[in-house]
Amino acid sequence: MKKLFLCGLLCLSFITGNAQQVDYSVVSVPEESGIDFLQVTTTGDYVCMPTVKRRRNGLSWFSNRIIDISIQGTHIAYLSYRNEATNIFIKELGKQGGSVQRTNRKGILDFSYSPNGKFIVFSENRGTSHQIFQTDASNGYVCRQITSANQDYSPVYTSDMKQIFFARQEANGTSIWAYHVTNNFVSSYTSGMNPCPLKGESAFLCTRTNTEGKSEIWKINHETGIEECIVSDPSRSFTSPSISPDGQWILLTGESIISNENFIYRNTDIYACRTDGSELAQLTFHAADDLSPVWSRDGRYIYFISQRGSAEGTANIWRMNFLH
Repeated sequence: MKKLFLCGLLCLSFITGNAQQVDYSVVSVPEESGIDFLQVTTTGDYVCMPTVKRRRNGLSWFSNRIIDISIQGTHIAYLSYRNEATNIFIKELGKQGGSVQRTNRKGILDFSYSPNGKFIVFSENRGTSHQIFQTDASNGYVCRQITSANQDYSPVYTSDMKQIFFARQEANGTSIWAYHVTNNFVSSYTSGMNPCPLKGESAFLCTRTNTEGKSEIWKINHETGIEECIVSDPSRSFTSPSISPDGQWILLTGESIISNENFIYRNTDIYACRTDGSELAQLTFHAADDLSPVWSRDGRYIYFISQRGSAEGTANIWRMNFLH
């Protein structure tokens, strides 16, 4: 397993050998009946796999966004490790063939499309810091630097394009900050990571870790100061919130347990719930780690990274239909 780069306490890796402890070779399991799974990438796309660290009483995993769908819904962007560097590549959905390299950097950590589809904002590991940049979504390699000399990652635009939210890791923890596009100011809001701005609201979702070490999903109104925990479980962690295009559902990565008479295996799976945290449901049950979920632009599908369908444990991007 080759380590690519660090982001906070976790890192991305590309699985190249028989690192798995379970059988990944099947595409789906009986608990996933009714779901159609489609493999989007191939081994030759060298998709980066978020690292999952297993402990006796829980899991931790890289929770930042490393795949995203173009605004038109026709292409998928993802992180790929090639030629000793990690970059953003873009693949046309529904067609065979290779991917187009979109950045020419060394160690990109995560990224997202801007709401108008014109830009990609990303963070990159540069020496001792993680810095945020912006580049054109379709042409050239020119990048504009947004932040510097800090540990910044998970950049994402607000729907009105006036701010870029991001997470900043400091000595006392990780917090949500915003870069104001019009005046280049940065401001700090609250503790958390994985910022997810809400359309039409002065609020965002984020991930926080409680005193027991479990990650929760919080809703933060950055105008009123109201903070509300909407997803929490004493035995499971949840990260990576993503709002559906219709604003009715939240997509999550969550902790799960596979067990039988012989063993207990902690796993990561895809979950969904209503925007108030109700109707929480586990969507995937495979022994492979399912991570980094994002919505299709019409909300009908979920794209995610998994080693399912590969006896060697190779990571690929998969698509599943959203049943609700």
